[in-house]
Amino acid sequence: MRARRPANSTSRASDMGAAIPTSRWRRFALAITLAMLGGIGLIAFETTKIGSPPHERAAALSVTVVDRDDAVLRAYTTPDGKWRMSIVPADVDPTYIAMLLAFEDRRFERHSGIDPLSYLRIATEVLRHRRLISGGSTLSMQVARLLDGVHDRSARGKLRQMIRAVQLEAKLPKAEILTLYLRLAPYGGNVEGVRAASLAYFGKEPRRLSHAEAALLIALPQSPTTRRPDRSPQAARIARDRVLRVATQRGVMTKDDLARALREPIPRERLSPPQLAPHLADAERALHPARLIHRTTLDARVQARLETLAREHVGTLGAGLSAAIVVVDHVTAEVRADIGSAGFLDKDRHGAVDMSRAVRSPGSTLKPLIYGLGFDQGLIHPETLIEDRPTRFGAYVPKNFDHDWHGTVTIREALAKSLNIPAVAVLHALGPVKLHGRLTALGIEPQLPKDAGPSLALALGGMGMTAHDLARLYAALGRGGTAIDITHRRGEPRTAAVPTQLMSDVAAFYLRDILRHAPPPTHARAGQIAYKTGTSYGYRDAWSAGFDGRHTVVVWVGRPDGAPVAGLSGRAFAAPLLFDAFQRISDRRAPFATPPPGAIAGAGEDLPSTLKRFRSGDDDGLVVGFRERALSIAFPPDRAELDADPGDGEPITFKAEGGRLPLAWFVDGRPLATDPTSHEAKLEASGRGFARVTVIDAAGRTDRITVRLK
Repeated sequence: MRARRPANSTSRASDMGAAIPTSRWRRFALAITLAMLGGIGLIAFETTKIGSPPHERAAALSVTVVDRDDAVLRAYTTPDGKWRMSIVPADVDPTYIAMLLAFEDRRFERHSGIDPLSYLRIATEVLRHRRLISGGSTLSMQVARLLDGVHDRSARGKLRQMIRAVQLEAKLPKAEILTLYLRLAPYGGNVEGVRAASLAYFGKEPRRLSHAEAALLIALPQSPTTRRPDRSPQAARIARDRVLRVATQRGVMTKDDLARALREPIPRERLSPPQLAPHLADAERALHPARLIHRTTLDARVQARLETLAREHVGTLGAGLSAAIVVVDHVTAEVRADIGSAGFLDKDRHGAVDMSRAVRSPGSTLKPLIYGLGFDQGLIHPETLIEDRPTRFGAYVPKNFDHDWHGTVTIREALAKSLNIPAVAVLHALGPVKLHGRLTALGIEPQLPKDAGPSLALALGGMGMTAHDLARLYAALGRGGTAIDITHRRGEPRTAAVPTQLMSDVAAFYLRDILRHAPPPTHARAGQIAYKTGTSYGYRDAWSAGFDGRHTVVVWVGRPDGAPVAGLSGRAFAAPLLFDAFQRISDRRAPFATPPPGAIAGAGEDLPSTLKRFRSGDDDGLVVGFRERALSIAFPPDRAELDADPGDGEPITFKAEGGRLPLAWFVDGRPLATDPTSHEAKLEASGRGFARVTVIDAAGRTDRITVRLK
């Protein structure tokens, strides 16, 4: 009778290999020992024949844009389509490093690429258990395999890994070999490296990992396809728990740590990589294409909150509208958030257009600068009386947004209510060139109409600026009148690091005191934010800009294509977004600085006689209290026939009378490029036939004629 085989002669296959029959286990153990001894000699010989390990994959890393704390804002795939991000051991939770070495390579710091003791351990385990319990690959061998990009399980492949590992150890310090592993370890699909995996499965940087999270990141590279938690959560849990138990056995964590970690759930989905600040990220990558890491001053937390806020806000306003938000820490003059649209991928709202850098009319947002310059020139004080009556400044006739006049008001009231005529009157006394010059001194380049110089229309937004330009201006107000160049690049020298004096600290205090008491939007608290709104001509741009003791925020709302929006205004569309943005930056407002020495407090009767009532000092062309003439096209008359020869190069001139500037001209419904502060328009002759010419003034009044070009 054949003897029965002992019940313990074989056992279930482990992760490292199948059970070995009793009749072969001694020979197997001996073969491992002999292979180890012979392999060392063979490696010494073969090392001279195999070239150095390739480092191309290690060098091909994802271009990343990071925030002030090096958190990823935006990452781009490598040329081979991988998410493979730059990382060093210091960027990873120490718990992960300790567990990795305890589980994968306990003698990593002592061996030279190959761990002979591990092969002796394998032979001992085979003698004792008659099966493979664990493998003998060191981290250096795994890195060698990852660099080669070939996972050859044959004896020849294992020998090649050993040779590569010895070469790596001879050329690189241990920290760099560990860094290569952290960057190249596979995690399923196109995710490689601990940083990309932590973002994909936990939605966070690997600086702070729980024991369970660290164990999962250690277990996945052993079999990244079959253990992907988003596809095989049970297999991922079994592998993770095995790492946890080994780490506990080897003293990396306590039994209480183990119990808590085993209860932690496995992530069931793979998250998309961060896509924050896409406009800024794309612009930086285009500007510096060879740079691997773009370091910014942004705050990823604030950026994410405000991108969500912009998307939510415009969703309540109507189709086609977008929004832009710029946040500056005006103490450091660093940009903390840069939102260019309400949704980068939203085609209906032209989301790919960066409206934070688009040149648009700033509306009334420049009025604080006008009054600030007036304070410094000794022309006005917040309690100075000024007239808000129909006034003609030469050919320029401004009118208030509400189409009404308020009589005698204080400068405080005029700015708080954003009255147009008082602002133009103060600018008339200062001179538009002074306002323009002060903006250029800040590094702002206002875009004026073609062939036009600075004019009184600047007071009401008659120029082009960006949200970043306004952020620079209002950050200077928040700093007490001094300005330095705001920046979003961390660690780079600034073009204008030396402060520029925009206005005195007393003038800045007067403005802050007025603007912080301006009526806030519904349900918002007054007194905590100094802010101003603005609406551009034709209801195309709604603005709101403000600051507290720490942050400056500028908001734009409108259509990226420049189309007018019925009812659009800074107060209704932009101011609520501004106040919500401050709330999402922090639920506590930074306090304002105390009043500076020299500020004059008190009512109007306490002021010096020169400051009690505003006087221009230059009444040339200024007429107060006149009645406006009706708008009409004075030349050519209706039904006129005009000679139009495209070859002579002479344009056709149209002239209007009356009405309120600025004027808009249209020919057959198409806008005519003109100076809106002029009563004249010129049409380049391009054909013959009838043409319908329309002019519209600031009050919406129109006049039309039909002419024949022959």
